[in-house]
Amino acid sequence: MTFHMADKTVEGRTQNVSRGGLCAIANEALQIGTDCDVSIVLMFEDDVQSEPLRLPARAVWSTMVDDEHQVGIMFKALDTQHSQYLAIFLKYLDGQRTERQPRDVPIDDRFR
Repeated sequence: MTFHMADKTVEGRTQNVSRGGLCAIANEALQIGTDCDVSIVLMFEDDVQSEPLRLPARAVWSTMVDDEHQVGIMFKALDTQHSQYLAIFLKYLDGQRTERQPRDVPIDDRFR
């Protein structure tokens, strides 16, 4: 993941993500109250990754953990499209499928 601020970018890795924000370990401290955009990327097998999802955010807390900076990020108000993209990201993180299966035909238990 990447924090995009007016004058620099800071790299990090997420610890957890929710609809409201995320917790990340960053290679630099972010000042509390800093407005930024956050780009998050899904990592799949074989080092394949998704396109980045860039969301408006604000740093709400920051603390040192060992030699790194743990940062709490709150997402700002999201438009409908970004909210839907975030929901898809969260489904993948939860291990859920995003395709809809037809429900009008019963599934034969032998093929589960």
